[in-house]
Order: sequence, then structure tokens, then C-alpha cells
Amino acid sequence: MAKKTAVIDLGSNSVRMVVFERTSRYGFFICSEHKKKVRLGENAYNNNKILQEEAMLKAEKALAYFKEKALKEKCRKIITVGTSALRDAPNAKDFITRIAKNVGLNIKCINGKTESFLGGLAALNLLSNIQNATTIDIGGGSTELCLIKEGKIIDCISLDLGTVRLKEIFYDTKRLNALDQFIQEALMQVPKRFQNDNIIAIGGSLRALSNSIMKKNSYPLKMIHNFSYSFEKEKNHIEKIQNAKNLVDFNIKKDRFDTIKEGCVIFLALAKNLKAKNIITSAVGVREGVFLSNLFQKYAKIKNDTTDFSKFNAKFPPNFNPSLKSLQDRFNIDYSDKSTYFANKLFDTLLPIHKVDINFKKDLLNAAKLAHIGERINFYFANEHSAYMALNGLHFGFSHKEILLISTLLKANGKKINPFAIEHIKELLPNNHILTWLNFILALAKKLAKDTDINLDFILKNHTLYIYSDKKQIYFSKEEIKKISKPKLIILAFNQKN
Repeated sequence: MAKKTAVIDLGSNSVRMVVFERTSRYGFFICSEHKKKVRLGENAYNNNKILQEEAMLKAEKALAYFKEKALKEKCRKIITVGTSALRDAPNAKDFITRIAKNVGLNIKCINGKTESFLGGLAALNLLSNIQNATTIDIGGGSTELCLIKEGKIIDCISLDLGTVRLKEIFYDTKRLNALDQFIQEALMQVPKRFQNDNIIAIGGSLRALSNSIMKKNSYPLKMIHNFSYSFEKEKNHIEKIQNAKNLVDFNIKKDRFDTIKEGCVIFLALAKNLKAKNIITSAVGVREGVFLSNLFQKYAKIKNDTTDFSKFNAKFPPNFNPSLKSLQDRFNIDYSDKSTYFANKLFDTLLPIHKVDINFKKDLLNAAKLAHIGERINFYFANEHSAYMALNGLHFGFSHKEILLISTLLKANGKKINPFAIEHIKELLPNNHILTWLNFILALAKKLAKDTDINLDFILKNHTLYIYSDKKQIYFSKEEIKKISKPKLIILAFNQKN
């Protein structure tokens, strides 16, 4: 697969392009994102679904612009997919031929199940610990649902419910009295097995709703991906947006004004039908799914009658994270550093007295893997650089709580954590006992790792941690260790092996 790949998603409402760069076999990051609101499906739904010349011309110009951007960014591969408006249109083949001739891009028109699968594939791999959920991906022409059970995609369906479709058929023509029946007929196509406590919200309309909820609640982290909320608690707020006269009051961006209400109608109906409790926001969807299907070399050609999706499921290797690996690759992390090794041994050795839940060990080890990354920017304030890079680079596969904990530990760097400095994110961090112990273990591991040629053993007796070495060269580590903020229960003792 090419080092840089551009994926273009030609939707009913917008054309979007994402440029991905691979840093290793599975490590990657997003270089750039581009969007043009062309409305390929505009005036099609009231004209026998035929793509209109003005809309096709705007789409052609947007695609030409995206191709030029992709080539300037040195993309070796450009993948273009078309969704609802294209697959519905009787003149789709003519438009595809036109783009191939005039722009030099080959558009692959994907069916509804494939579109649903790709969104589910992206969510499953790039959100945090998804085991059981149903995705809702609301687009301009259709809405896709993907059922995930026990960490695998089980089923996919596509509904003719889209924001632009509803706008043109019902809102623009003042036929709102027929809207409810249209939606109810669509809901009858959703099998009961799709009902789920956890709903993954995909698509621009649902991201806009999540952004509004985040700002209303003064959420402490400006990160839409993996943001979750209770549907019952926020249902009233979404209904207010649906009926609002002034959307600015709800922090809705202007480019969403003309379709956000339709998005609310679709989402509220589906969420109630699926008996949703927890909504998880996904910033990834079809584009990321296309990239991953190429990355995993799973070219899923899903037919409309497909019921077995198991052979198309693909995941990253166990205990692998693409964002963490990408940071390590890009900033030449020294894999011979023993910080992670010592952090693992120290956590286990000290478990009888720190009694920190074993689930936090993973966060500790991930922080240890990035313990020196800030030094790649500048030795001075390296811990702050590390914290910033973790906060802004661990985008995929980490929950907000995990990202903030890792960033907080890296920034503290063994110093006592100031409660006032973390007051604004306190609700997303573990308690002070856990923070103190993880901070101490990480800082101690990092200091001990400076002497990379020394083998160390750790033994806990009562409340004393004995650190045994086979050499006398840990003098400098001992001096620096004295500066680490220690929990009250622990005493350190250094001994040389006989």
C-alpha cells in the first residue's frame, strides 16, 4: 500500500477527502482533511433521482480540486467512492464516465451494505474498546446501520433516510404531514436484533449534535471522537435543536443550518427505535473504513444479499494502537529504553500496597512508551512537550479518560500533581491515590531506565521497595530518584547483588 493515500467520499451532501500517511505496516496518521459542500443529490430526489447538471458540474470541479491537492501532497494512491445519490441515480454511469474522462478519477459506486460495513469497520478499529454497539451513519441521501457484537460486525443495512432527501421531499414542499409515515415505514425495515444500549453516531449531522452537547455541558476536552453522552439526558436538547428558530444559540455551524433539523428527526426516531442509552460519537466513517480495508487488504465486495459478514472482519493485532505506533515511528522512539519494562515490573511488585486497579496498568505502560518523546522537540520542558503530543496525537483507539491520564502523567514527570492544575479535567481523571501511585511508578521507571545496561530486580518487604542491581553504576539514578514525589506508604532501599 502507498505511503500516502487519499480517500475521497462523494456523498449526497458533501465531497470530502482525507489524506492518510502510513509510518509502518499498521501505524498511520491523518495528514489533512478537505471538504466541499456540492450537494450532488440536490434537486435529484424530486426529479426521479436524476443527477442535475449544476450539481454534477460542482462535483466535477470539487473532484478536480481534490485530485490536485492530493498530488501536491504526494499521494501515490487516490481512492474515490460514491454513495447514496450516485447509486440511486439513473444517470450515474454517465457521471462516472464523465469524471474519468475530465478529471482522471475512477469512482467506485458502493452499495448501502458496503457503505454501512465500511463505517462499522472504522468505528470498530478506531474507537475505544467497542464490543457491542449499533452504528448510525446519517448522510444526505441515506442512513446506514451496522450491528457489532462481541467485537465483530454481524449485520449491515441501509435506509432511504437522508437529510437532503427529507429536505427536498418533505420540508421544501411543505409535506410535513407525510414525513412521520415515511420514517415509520423505513423503521419497519430495521430488525429487532439491531436494538442496542450503545449507539455509535457517525456523520456530520451527529457530530454537530455532539459538539452542541459538549459546549452546553462545558465538556473539558475539545475532542469529538469518542465523546459519549446519555441519550435520555440529552434527548430534550436534541428536540430543542429540531424545533429551534435560531440555531446559533445551540452552537450549530452555519453550513449545517439547512439540514440539521432533518438530521435530528432521523436520529431521534432511530435512537428511540433502537432503545439507545449511551451515544458514542465517531469522527471516523466511510473514508477511514476504505483506508482500513486497503490497509488490512480486505477488499470487501459485499452483495445486497450478503448475511455473513464474519469473513470481512479485520482488526489490528492484539495490544496494537495505530496512533501510538505512528507517534513512535515519526519521532524515532528508542525501543531499547527500559522505561516500559521497569514500569511493568514496578506496578506488579508494588501491587500489594498500591492496590490500583489492574486496568490502569495499560495506561501506565502507554505513558512509559512516550516518556521521552518530548525530547525530540526540545530537551527543556520535554515533559510538557510529551504531554501535548500525547493529548493531540493519541486520536484513535483511546478513550478521553485514557488520553487525559497519559497526558497528565507525562506532564507531572514525578513532581507532585497540583490539584488546581487539573481541576478543569478532574471529572475525567482517576482519584488522587491512583494518580499519585502511577506518577511515582512512571517517574521511577524512567529514572532507572537511564542506566540501560543495568539489570535490576525489585522486591517488596513490608513497605520497603528493595532495588537490587548487579553493578554500582546507579549512583546518579539514586540522586535523581530522591526528587520524585513518593506516596507516603513507600520506602526505597538500594542494594547491590552479591
